[in-house]
Amino acid sequence: MKIGIFFGGPAREREISFAGGKTAMENIDKSLFEPVPVFVDGCGNFILLKPELVYAPSIRDFYPPKSYQGDYQIYSESLGQLSDDELETMISSVGVRITPDKFAEHFKFAFIAMHGPACEDGSIQGLLEWYGMPYSGPSLMGSSIGIDKIAQNDLIKLAIGLDKKTTTLTRAYFEKNEASAVFEEIKAKVGLPFVVKAPHQGSSIGVAFVKKDSVEDFEKAVKQCLFIREVSENEWNSADKHEFVQRMANLDEGIGLPVSLNGEVVYHPQELLEKLNNIFDGTTKTSSLISMNSEDAVLIEGFVKGQEFSCGVIQTPDCESVALPPTEIIAAVEVFDFKAKYQSSATRKKIPVDTALENNQQIQHDVKATFDALKFGVCTRIDGFLTPDGRVILHDPNTIPGMSPTSLIFKQMAEIGMNVTDAITYFIRQSIRERIRVGKNTFKFQQLLDKLDLAIAQRVAELPKRKKVAVIFGGYSAENQEESYVKARKAFGKLAASSEYLPIPVFVTEDGKYHQLPINLMFKEFAEDIMKLLDGTVHPLIVSTRKKAEPITLHFTGKLLESVKIIDTLTGFDFGVSCGEDLVVDLPALAF
Repeated sequence: MKIGIFFGGPAREREISFAGGKTAMENIDKSLFEPVPVFVDGCGNFILLKPELVYAPSIRDFYPPKSYQGDYQIYSESLGQLSDDELETMISSVGVRITPDKFAEHFKFAFIAMHGPACEDGSIQGLLEWYGMPYSGPSLMGSSIGIDKIAQNDLIKLAIGLDKKTTTLTRAYFEKNEASAVFEEIKAKVGLPFVVKAPHQGSSIGVAFVKKDSVEDFEKAVKQCLFIREVSENEWNSADKHEFVQRMANLDEGIGLPVSLNGEVVYHPQELLEKLNNIFDGTTKTSSLISMNSEDAVLIEGFVKGQEFSCGVIQTPDCESVALPPTEIIAAVEVFDFKAKYQSSATRKKIPVDTALENNQQIQHDVKATFDALKFGVCTRIDGFLTPDGRVILHDPNTIPGMSPTSLIFKQMAEIGMNVTDAITYFIRQSIRERIRVGKNTFKFQQLLDKLDLAIAQRVAELPKRKKVAVIFGGYSAENQEESYVKARKAFGKLAASSEYLPIPVFVTEDGKYHQLPINLMFKEFAEDIMKLLDGTVHPLIVSTRKKAEPITLHFTGKLLESVKIIDTLTGFDFGVSCGEDLVVDLPALAF
């Protein structure tokens, strides 16, 4: 089956989406699916991308082409309104533009790896439904709820109760009234400190923390989450102007272009530089840059002190929801925002949460009840806090979880015995089942589901016949163990997606013993985490979760997770992949 892998998109999270698209392209099961890369640019054009461009470091390394970018790194929106001929010329340099009515000529299913507004809020989902194209993830309703943080709070409160102080501040009210007065109102409602959030963004975009009793900090946080950037004459004149406007164009640190400046739309960084130079001529002290996709309101939540966690919910083949083991996020930063989540190693993850079994069970109960009540379907990751007195406070359901190979959802699915390739197959299969539930194209989608289930069953039956590859890592020092583990994860993922090989991880300890590992240990953060689990210890919450998830694990893998085994030799393997310089493998070698 040909699968269109949709990535990019017009939202601020497009680079994370691009990384997710790479993951899907690399890890999709090649014995079941043929991936077709579909790049969506910032203006909403759908492009069958040249396959080699999927592996560019970032979107701006290939689109717009370098000849269009000049002295700045820009996205396609900064080019302004191109003519049809100009647009076609630019697109043809990276691929072929297609329209939704032609999707079915190129693929049978749309795998959505995009995030944020227009990408996971029901917009593209509705477009695909109109053209009868099955797609990954929840339905229109689940998607629209999943992007609206204000609506989520109200609905979660109805579903399970929500002991959280929240309020909403509209942009009109904020701009109409004195900031000091509004600040006092907010403090009276939610206390101090508090978190300000842009309510319709994904990936922790637009999050600010107000911890001091400072009107200035409050104003700055609200404007940040409304995507308004105040520029003073002094700041502008003392800045590296080229660097400043480039930062404004960057989606991870600026508000993105185009922007409104004094009611005029500014598309390009060079244009912004020239206009700011003209504005700050000695008579203007401050000017505002307003994103063309600014928010109309912000959500404000009282700060919750506790253990931060994230917990995914998936479904059995018969659509019964199962909460996965929650992941505790131990951060070295105060706010788990975009950079902390994706661009630093400032967090550690632990499965399950380091707390009593009863607390972990309560987390699972609450996220499952929320998933069911809000009609999400397929997969949703729900974040929250466990307070010191044992209260579970949920927020920010994510209906299209991040898709890097080390994403939280993949770590959690690994605990029930599924690797990244298995998880992607699950997303596709279960999404087709979810499309049937809404009563559109039921017969067509049921035929597609039956055909895919048969192919999955045949694949599972043939797995034992595949060539067994020992992915060998570890070594005789902690440094070698960590370095080889990074290589081993890449090799394991590539082999798991193949149609020929069956990868089996083998960890070598300092005493030279070989430990055959269950696949969940390949999703730990560090080799030292594996070392702690070589005794075969399994947390009771994970044991019970695996039991509930057995129908899922068996459907997609054909077997349940085994324990760590010490093996004497590698005679049971057909090939070996050595991932450590100090490891000698007496087997026919596969190189990665």
